[in-house]
Amino acid sequence: MFTHLFRLIWNKKKQNFLLLIEIFFSFIGLFVAFTFFLYPYNNYKIPTGFEHENVWAVNFDRVEDIKDIDSLQMLRESIKKTLLSMKGIEDVTFSSVNYPFSGNGIHTDIKYHEHDTWSYLYTVEENYVKLMQMKMMEGRWFSGDDKVSNIRPIVINESLKKKVFEDEDALGKVIEGEASDERMKIIGVIHNAKDESEAEIPRAGIYRLMDTADLRYNYSVLIKVNPGADAAFERRLYKSLLNVIKQSNIEIEHLTDLRAEKAKAMRIPLIIILVVSGFLIINVALGIFGVLWYNIHKRKTEIALRRAVGATGNAVAKQLVTEAILLATLALIVGAFFLVQFPLLGLLQPAGLPVENYIYALIYSTVFIYVLVIVCALYPGKQAAGIYPAVALHQD
Repeated sequence: MFTHLFRLIWNKKKQNFLLLIEIFFSFIGLFVAFTFFLYPYNNYKIPTGFEHENVWAVNFDRVEDIKDIDSLQMLRESIKKTLLSMKGIEDVTFSSVNYPFSGNGIHTDIKYHEHDTWSYLYTVEENYVKLMQMKMMEGRWFSGDDKVSNIRPIVINESLKKKVFEDEDALGKVIEGEASDERMKIIGVIHNAKDESEAEIPRAGIYRLMDTADLRYNYSVLIKVNPGADAAFERRLYKSLLNVIKQSNIEIEHLTDLRAEKAKAMRIPLIIILVVSGFLIINVALGIFGVLWYNIHKRKTEIALRRAVGATGNAVAKQLVTEAILLATLALIVGAFFLVQFPLLGLLQPAGLPVENYIYALIYSTVFIYVLVIVCALYPGKQAAGIYPAVALHQD
């Protein structure tokens, strides 16, 4: 049967070439759409890794008048004391300005043996992990004793552990920092935190304990407030901070609002992809339907002769649908040949796309094309099954 169908397809190769081209480019377009749609969708399913509800961030300009470390330390203690004395605040911690959803990025180069790479760098306090409700995988978080260690202790996330150490145990290992004489000892591994946006894969990260030298640079204050804290409480908070941090611009941000802004920004390209994909699907469906409809009208005589020699209407419809599936298969084989070159040649690595994402996009595109071809071929096939031999031959 298939040999006969392939012979029919080959005999009408000029008519079928248009359908092959239509399906081929549709397959390529759907693959691209699925690839860039599945990437953020799969990332959304990854746990955030921290709690952003009821967490506020306070940013302020570094006070230029204060130069010595002792005065900067007194300022930090005054800020913390003032905030903790306010009713409605559960906890306070200081952090570098790249807190979750801030849009700020601080990274550093690191080296372990012959492995050179880079990582995001977070400078935090001992209670940071408690306030953000982050979970440890291995080892421990910072304690007060770590401030006097000979080798600077650090905590890495699971992405950095996988990137540098793979299956090797990371605890106790010493890595070199950006400065040639900077050595850091890993005391713990923490679960990933999606602090860029919920649609991004968690990136490699290093957490280090904030010391007095870090006070010379800009830093932020993260505040855990009671549920239901309103605008009136925010005004009181602003006035209290203004009494401590004089002659400075103070900005208070809610992590829930920052998260919503990031999600909104990520939805825009997804909506564009969905709209483009929708137009593509409509055009593909109309194209396939039109080509099949045209072929049936051109083959009325052939279909009438098959009916005249005893072929049933269902057999004729099945033949036309099978021909469409075979044509789709030929187009998909050619398309898949070109698409598999992307992971084989490493063309997906610069885009940061995992190979699994590519495989699923290839599978979904293939299934979608088959479903679309079958649906579009069913109605023309049904119309062909209703052709009466005497009428068709008389019209011819």
